[in-house]
Amino acid sequence: MPDTDDRSKLDQLEARIAAAKSGSSGQGRAHGQEHYSAAQVGWRMVTELVAGLLLGFGIGYGLDWLFGIQPVMMILFTLLGFVAGMKTMLRSAEELQEKPTGPRAGDDDEGKDGD
Repeated sequence: MPDTDDRSKLDQLEARIAAAKSGSSGQGRAHGQEHYSAAQVGWRMVTELVAGLLLGFGIGYGLDWLFGIQPVMMILFTLLGFVAGMKTMLRSAEELQEKPTGPRAGDDDEGKDGD
């Protein structure tokens, strides 16, 4: 008798797990790949810019310390880090613009004008 009771509980558990997997996989994929809030995009871009600046500053400071020429390399590499951070930010913005987010209002008007 205990085996059938355990088996029915196991079957119920497996059914709940399968239902949870099928329900969450569709939502997680849509949310993770297609939906970006403005705050997430903003923080991503700020993080990329700050990372470029800090990396450039660190490399420049290290080279200045190594060669003994205080502000030269630090200024140069901080500027290079800024440029690299800006390029990364712009690349991220282009990626987000290229992803289809649904029909735009201007698309319908273009098709009507050509007819």
